[in-house]
Amino acid sequence: MQELRALGARSVPVVARGGAFAYAQVIGDVVDFLQLAEDASPQLSPTELAERFDGILETAIRLTRQMPDDQLERLLPRRPRSWREMMYHLFQIPNVFLDMEETGRTITREELNVLPPDDMRTSEPIALFGEGVRQRFNEWWSTAREESFDGDVPTYFGHTSRHEMLERTVWHSTQHVRQLASLLEQAGVEPDRPLGQRDIEGLPLTERIWDDD
Repeated sequence: MQELRALGARSVPVVARGGAFAYAQVIGDVVDFLQLAEDASPQLSPTELAERFDGILETAIRLTRQMPDDQLERLLPRRPRSWREMMYHLFQIPNVFLDMEETGRTITREELNVLPPDDMRTSEPIALFGEGVRQRFNEWWSTAREESFDGDVPTYFGHTSRHEMLERTVWHSTQHVRQLASLLEQAGVEPDRPLGQRDIEGLPLTERIWDDD
């Protein structure tokens, strides 16, 4: 924390070198900061991302309904976050993105990490929340598909393009859906049609589902 304060960074992750730093929320910013000869622009078009995301959200809802309620307060590996909180979070990610799209206000870290409300203590209400987010996303896309995704949008980690923010929303939720399948296995439940390699192709994700540290 002392090092972060000395740099002037407000959040993590960051990449720092020689007293300068870049927020690592956007891969392109890291590539530019480190002067790497890499193309970090999204590989998938907005249309490909939106169509892929519908299936990912459908899988997330299905897997959420499989989670036994007596497992929800268990903690994630090496993180002070419950399984219930992560399940809610994976749907809150696109929910906050859609709030930004509809209102134009800046995405904040606090909104992304808000805790589930008291009426979401079991798997079914979280799945219902997910169904509402999926419907809302598809309604948004029915209009947004005709729009440009080249312009910048404001976020807590700085400006990024609308295309990059859509990609980030998709891969961020996708990673948590992969983790959800892993948690079901830990709970002794066989995941019903979890995400596979084809679902993550073109997204900036590694094969690892959990961080090593």
